[in-house]
Amino acid sequence: MYQQILVATDGSELSQKAVDSAISLASLTGAGLIAIKVVPRYPQSYFEGGLALTALDVGRIEKQWSDEGQGVVEGVKQAALARGVKALAITIQSDVVSDAIIATAKKYQCDLIVMASHGRKGVERLLLGSETQQVLTHSHIPVLVLR
Repeated sequence: MYQQILVATDGSELSQKAVDSAISLASLTGAGLIAIKVVPRYPQSYFEGGLALTALDVGRIEKQWSDEGQGVVEGVKQAALARGVKALAITIQSDVVSDAIIATAKKYQCDLIVMASHGRKGVERLLLGSETQQVLTHSHIPVLVLR
């Protein structure tokens, strides 16, 4: 049924449900698992009265974010391997989370994207946005959304 499943995680408790479901599904179908965490780039815009950081400081912060993200997906990889599922842990640096998820799914020829949704509605959704909604809207690969 599925050959390669991508699971997007941010390390939250809610995304852990998506991770657990993706591992179970991969185990049942014999699929491989790609665990992805998208980390942002450090904002380069400066505001009046703000503290400008040196390029070295920005690089250090971005590396810290990437290392923390890699720790999250390595945990997913280890959980998958413990259940007999082949897994790959990937951290991507991008300002547009949904684009990075879709591009990675295409790159690794995934048949399914699994991710969580907070289920926000109304003004809260407008203000916070929804990466899950963006993936659903723009992906040509099936998306399984868990709450």
